[in-house]
Amino acid sequence: MISKNRLAFAAISAGLVTSLLGMGAAQADPSGAPSPRALVGVGSDTTQDVMNQIANDVVISGVKQIGSFNATGSATFNTGKAGCSAVARPNGSGAGRAALLASLTAGDGCIQFSRSSSLTLTASSPSLTYVPYAIDAVSYAITSNSNLPRSFALADLQAIYHCDPNYVGTGPNYAITPQLPQAGSGTRSYWEGQMGILDADVNANVYPCIVNGTKNGAIIEEHTGTALDANSIAPFSIGQYTDQSNGLIIDRRGTAVLGVIAGTDPQLINNNFSIKRDVYNVIPTSQIAAAPYSTVFVGAGSLVCQDTATILHYGFAVNPNCGSTTNHS
Repeated sequence: MISKNRLAFAAISAGLVTSLLGMGAAQADPSGAPSPRALVGVGSDTTQDVMNQIANDVVISGVKQIGSFNATGSATFNTGKAGCSAVARPNGSGAGRAALLASLTAGDGCIQFSRSSSLTLTASSPSLTYVPYAIDAVSYAITSNSNLPRSFALADLQAIYHCDPNYVGTGPNYAITPQLPQAGSGTRSYWEGQMGILDADVNANVYPCIVNGTKNGAIIEEHTGTALDANSIAPFSIGQYTDQSNGLIIDRRGTAVLGVIAGTDPQLINNNFSIKRDVYNVIPTSQIAAAPYSTVFVGAGSLVCQDTATILHYGFAVNPNCGSTTNHS
């Protein structure tokens, strides 16, 4: 067991916390929208807030280049571009990728990139490139009054998500109810990979103890703790938990607290914490060398990669491979 005060995101130093308080929070959708920006992005909830702030920071000749639109909100949004006044709002990494591909295929010019917290290299036409820029960690969340331990080995978590009766009991009233966020969530697919389960099997009810994306008829949004109860457990981004606990964005944690995995607190600066992932901006492969993509996203010297203060501000770690273009679909 660990004390509650250790569940705070200890990786953030006192000096960094001070800088966060003076920096302010990013806009939900681009401020001044529907003023058009060259690069409109959609998708991941995990990275929307850090990208919203980066969008405010990235300026070329006095002009903001990125329009980052949230995963949730109004059903449609207006980019300000011709023919793009009612773009459907994609919720999650997978939905963002699909929306980007649809826009590129249609040639409508509405969406230029997507945010992704998972790497999906399934072949696509046109080809997409996943450009990393930060590192996130993922732990599990439980309620502050949970019946579950505050510390698990990875093998224990995997047994829970496999509905091992030695851990979760037998249905229909399971002692532990592992949750997964909504379909299309990058955190969902990443966590399934860490747990050693397939999304197709989850959807086929191979693991009947899993609460699969909805609870009581409501969608379980990723990084939202309000669907948790004393017997449930769910994945939670450390970057998102940090943002919410520091008041940078709307606090959706409810009574959620973070657990410890393999005896190691989920701190980004602690290299012993194993459940870490790159997060990406997804761009058309054909545009790697074209402005403004090349200036904004590509290479260690890109404007996104140079915005390290914002990346750290929002609870992520700087990615040593920031700007790489080696991952293509």
